[in-house]
Amino acid sequence: MHSKAAKAAEASHCVEEQGKFWEIHEQMMAKQESLGDLSSYAADLNLEVQKFDECVSTEKYIDAVNRDIALARELGINTVPGFIIGRVDSSNPGKVTGSSMIQGAMPFASFHVELDAFLTLQ
Repeated sequence: MHSKAAKAAEASHCVEEQGKFWEIHEQMMAKQESLGDLSSYAADLNLEVQKFDECVSTEKYIDAVNRDIALARELGINTVPGFIIGRVDSSNPGKVTGSSMIQGAMPFASFHVELDAFLTLQ
């Protein structure tokens, strides 16, 4: 995780308040090297920049982001994106069985191999 990832995650929550989560997600993924000026992203999306800046500066979503980071580490996910392939246990929705992981931006073929292997076990 790079040094600006957590703040970018907080910012994405703040943008979600204004209904533009996927739009900022696309911008941030395309410009990962320039995540320092998050206000410019909000302005580019025609958001209420003052509301966005206040949300980010007060760290309104820092606890949610820290919980997500802790859960990812607990699950062994240490890259973005990270994927878990498995089946949710119907008797315990917090449990996934028969899982494998794909870490990082991998080609479709990687998903195909893992999904085929998982489905073969079913």
